Amino acid sequence: MTVALMWEARAVAGRGEELLAWARAQELTPPPLRRETFRAPQDRVLVITWWDAEFTAYLPELPEPDGELVARAVHRWRFESVTAD
Repeated sequence: MTVALMWEARAVAGRGEELLAWARAQELTPPPLRRETFRAPQDRVLVITWWDAEFTAYLPELPEPDGELVARAVHRWRFESVTAD
């Protein structure tokens, strides 16, 4: 089964590039099958990682950034891949 973890944070105004750099520097052990990092308006950063694992398996996730870097708590979601009919 493929599991995707989504991690999304919003930086304090004007610190989006710093949050992006911080997220890109975070290492996960073991590494995921795939990892993509996105940015969006309002200084938001999104990281999606893909894993070959069961839905409930323990998987390493990005931590919470320093409280002075983010405007609110990180949002996290877990999804499982489904095939098209």
